[in-house]
This record gives sequence, C-alpha cells and structure tokens, in this order.
Amino acid sequence: MKKTLLVAVSAVAGFVVVALLGLWLFLDANQFRPQLEAAMGGALGRKVSIGRVKVALLSGGLAIDDLSIADDPAFGTAPFVTAKAVSVGVDLMPLIFSRSLHVKSFRLDNPQVVLLNSSSGQWNFSGLGGQGGASSNVPSGGSTAAMSVVIQKLEIARGRILVGTPGVRGKERVYDNLNLEVSDLSLTSQFPFRVRAKTPGGGTVALDGKAGPLSATDAADTPFQATAEVSHLDVASTGFIDPASGLEGLIDFKGSLASEAGRLRSKGAVKATGIQLVPGGKPARVPITIDYASEYSRKAKAGVMKQADVHIGKAVAHLTGDYKTGGEAIAMRLKLVGEGMPAPDLEATLPAIGMTLPSGASLTQGTLDVNLTISGPVDRLIISGPITLANATVAGFDLGGKLSALASLPGLATRAGNPGDPGNAGSGATVIQTLAATLRVAPDDIRIDNLNLIAPALGALTGGGTIDAKGNLDLKMLVKLTGQLASVGSLRQPAGGLPFRIQGTTANPIFVPDVGRAVGDAVGGLVKDPESAKKAVKALGGLFGGKKR
Repeated sequence: MKKTLLVAVSAVAGFVVVALLGLWLFLDANQFRPQLEAAMGGALGRKVSIGRVKVALLSGGLAIDDLSIADDPAFGTAPFVTAKAVSVGVDLMPLIFSRSLHVKSFRLDNPQVVLLNSSSGQWNFSGLGGQGGASSNVPSGGSTAAMSVVIQKLEIARGRILVGTPGVRGKERVYDNLNLEVSDLSLTSQFPFRVRAKTPGGGTVALDGKAGPLSATDAADTPFQATAEVSHLDVASTGFIDPASGLEGLIDFKGSLASEAGRLRSKGAVKATGIQLVPGGKPARVPITIDYASEYSRKAKAGVMKQADVHIGKAVAHLTGDYKTGGEAIAMRLKLVGEGMPAPDLEATLPAIGMTLPSGASLTQGTLDVNLTISGPVDRLIISGPITLANATVAGFDLGGKLSALASLPGLATRAGNPGDPGNAGSGATVIQTLAATLRVAPDDIRIDNLNLIAPALGALTGGGTIDAKGNLDLKMLVKLTGQLASVGSLRQPAGGLPFRIQGTTANPIFVPDVGRAVGDAVGGLVKDPESAKKAVKALGGLFGGKKR
C-alpha cells in the first residue's frame, strides 16, 4: 500500500514537473500581452504598454520587459511610470490546464515614477482608477483566453521618484531606493502598506499603515493612517532647499499621519541636530526638539500649526501659525513666543542665526523673553521681533575694559571688576540687568534696533546697527556712565552720552570712538548754546585724549 502511494505521488510530481517544463518550453506567453495591457489599463484608467512577455517559473509567473503607464493627458505626454522589468505572479495550474490567466501580484524592479503637482493642487496620480484612459487600451476583437485579476500583493523595488511641476523639466526633486509593499489591494476595504526609502544624504524614511477604500474620484483622497519614522534627513540635500540659503541640519521624526477627505493630520516629535538658518552661520551646538500637531489641506495647499512646543535644553517656547506649499518652497507665517527661558541653555543656538558671543565669553545666568515673527519661504526666512535678556551674567567678557579703550579712562576696567562695586560678577565678567532690542534676522544680515543695555556697574548703552553674514559688526552706540565712572580722569561726558562704534566681529568686537558723531554734536551745540558747546568741547578733549587744562 505504501509503495503504491509512493508511486502515485511520484507520478503526480513527475507530471507536474513535465507540465511546468512544457509550459516553459512551449507556451507562448506573448499571447497574453493584449489581455495584460487591457486588464492593467482598465484597472488604472491609463493606457498601459508592455514589451515581451515570457514564462518565469522561478518567480512563479510571467516576466515582462519594458512597462510604460501613460500620464494624465492634462499633465503631459511623458510616461507616468516606466520599468525595465516587471514580475507578474499568476496561478500556474489554470495556466497549465486551461490556458487561463489569473493574476495575483505585480513586482516592479527599478521603476521610475514621475509625480507632478499642478498650481491648483491636483496631482497627476489623482485620476488613477478612473475609466477615462482604459477604453483605448481594451482590445476590440475579444479575448483569446479567460483572465482575472486579484492583486494580493503589489511591490516596487528600488524605485526612483521624481517630484515636480507640470511643464517644468530639469528641476524635479529626486528620491531613490524606494521600496513599497501593498497587500490585498481593494476598492472596497482597507489594505495594509509598507514604505521604505533612502533620502539624499544617507537618511531613511519608513511608513507603516493602512489605506483604503480607494477613492473612485481622486486617488489622492484615499484615506490612510500610518506611523512614520524619519532618520537623519539631511535638509540641505533634499532638493527642496536653495543651497545659497544657508539652511542646513539633520532632521529626525517620529509620529503619526492620518488623511481623510483631502486633509492630512500629523503629530509627533521633530528633532533638529546641527541646525543652521542663515548663510555664514554655524550649526547649533545643541539639538532642538519640537512636539507638534498640524493639519494640512491638500486642495488649498495650506496648513495650520495647531500646537508646537520648542525645547532647547530646559528652555521652552511656543510656536503657532500657518504655512503654504504652493510655491517653489514652503512659505511660513509663524509666531514664536517664549518667557523666562534659561539663557545659558539658549546660547548654544545663537550660531544658527549667525550670532556668537565674543571669544571666551559665555552666559552663565539670566532669562530670555522673545516674541518673534517667522515669515517667508523656508529657505529665505525672516525672523523679527523684540527680545529681552534679564539678570544675566556674561563670564569671560569685561565690558568695562572694552569701554575704557574709548578714551583716557584710567581705572574704568578695574573699577568694573572691583568686588566692591554693585552688580559686579567678579573680574573679567559683566553683569547685565536688562538688555532689550528689536531683531531682524535675514539671510543677508542681522539688524539690531532700539538696543538698550543696562549694566549696574557701568551704566546704560543704547544704539543699533547690523551684523553681516560673515559676523562683521557695524553698531552705532551711546554710553551714559553712572556713579563714579561718570567722571573718571579727564572725562566729562556729554548729557546725551558718549558716542562710539562697535566694529570687528562677533568673536572679537572692537570699541572705537565715533568721531563724526562727536564732532557733529559739538557743532550743533555751538549753534544752539555756546555754553553747552564749551562743555562739549571739553568732553571731546577727554574722550579723545586731548590736553588737560
């Protein structure tokens, strides 16, 4: 009995092997080419062209050379998808015994997909699944064999995605090494999907979720929910950023995405490492983390930042506003508000906007309040608004010593570092009671207006000016010394204060007398009040080291 069963099994196995060999040797798979084109075209609503079809037993079906799927005519005549090789999974038994073709899966190797987005917010894949493009692809003379299509699995391996605008060639953003898996594709229910891709610069993107049912009117409106993880996305290499903008850094993201009726909701945590915002800036020395929730309308190409908490060490600021994606770059209109933020934690981010403390200096105490507007394209951002620094200590920087270089002010630096002076932080340090200013940070320079600094041991400094993209300083200032410092040596300061300029660089600021303004003040005094003019001339003599009388 066992021997008989063994013989029977062997006979069946031998028959199957012979049948498969016969299928491989004698079946002309090209006879199914019109049916495959018609079935795929009917499912996609686009004209589909394929090349040679042959039996591929090792992959469990058919192998197709040179697949081309036409684009929506409204977006041009270039193909939407092209692939040199496509594997089609089929049921072998019906193919062997009845020459009927039951398609179960498709795998596209090294395809290129061109995604185009019009000015109205329409994508070229929105019409997939419609019937507009299928009729020209269906044979009119009937079918040579029965065919059914149940897509149990759809794969894209090592794909290449080009994202651009209709009619604009050569400026597409290119993403390579896309791998996509979709199982149990359905028009009536949800189906799972999995996406893996490598980003320019060596980062990765991973999406896992469910989509469906497929929208019959616009494939882009197909609802989905997914978890997303982005690792080490190099901002400068994405193709979305103008290299001249100076915007750089690595982005990591973990969160969730959900889309329904053309509205995308997103929430999660973004971590920016080594971020730089302006040309000539340097990477921030600490990471910036943003916990956020946003909602985006695909048709309006606009989104709202519903909540975003910005964390830098122990400092927390709140970001709100909206953004648009209709132009060449994302345009933002945001508000950043922070109160009582620890200044030492924020110091490490100053290089990102082209600002640094003088060499050897550091903020060891203080709090910072900001109320900033962030606007413009993401690669040409303008950051503007008031800032206030309070109760700060700048270690490693002697402001009194810098001011003593303006004239013959013996003892000014040493008095600033005298432990007996009020507000003193010790030799080589400066205590700041308040520092208020209005900033405008642009890619080309930083503008500082309405600067008002009060240092208890020194006095009050006011003024403003610019810091260019290379860190060069050009500030016009006035200082009104207080207490004993107001009449040190031969100096008798004018009522309005001593004019000077801060030049050099942020790493090495140089304090120099502002001769032009001082002379202008003296001449003005001669015209208006001769007695005041005499005092001004006497002050100038002290300011610029003139003879003592």
